[in-house]
Amino acid sequence: MRINNKCLHCSKELVGRSDKKFCDPQCKSAYQYQKEKQNPERFYNKVDNQLKLNRRLLKEYNKGGKVTIRAQVLLDQGFDPNFFTHYWKNQKGEVYLFVYEFGFIKRTEYGKEKYVLVIWQDYMGVDIKKRLF
Repeated sequence: MRINNKCLHCSKELVGRSDKKFCDPQCKSAYQYQKEKQNPERFYNKVDNQLKLNRRLLKEYNKGGKVTIRAQVLLDQGFDPNFFTHYWKNQKGEVYLFVYEFGFIKRTEYGKEKYVLVIWQDYMGVDIKKRLF
């Protein structure tokens, strides 16, 4: 008994097994992709995507190991300082926030909000690469 005799994605006539739902792997993939896009983005994906964006921006602007950049430059590109993986406190008590191996701290210089960008160093404590990978 055949109930579904058309492809769920393209509505072509199906040939073969009686329980077949798709005419080929491309239709199955396209159907699953469209179905998944209808669901709202999961919280995990939102956080992961923001961490990836933050890391990419910090890596892009920090070519020299320690760089100062206006906060608005990063914020305009989608950087969100509320998303970070860990923090490190220096001897002065300043807290650097890190997105994996790239860190930042907010400063105000001459009335302008800026971020000081740094890269994780061995003297900062536990080897972060061993902990993350």
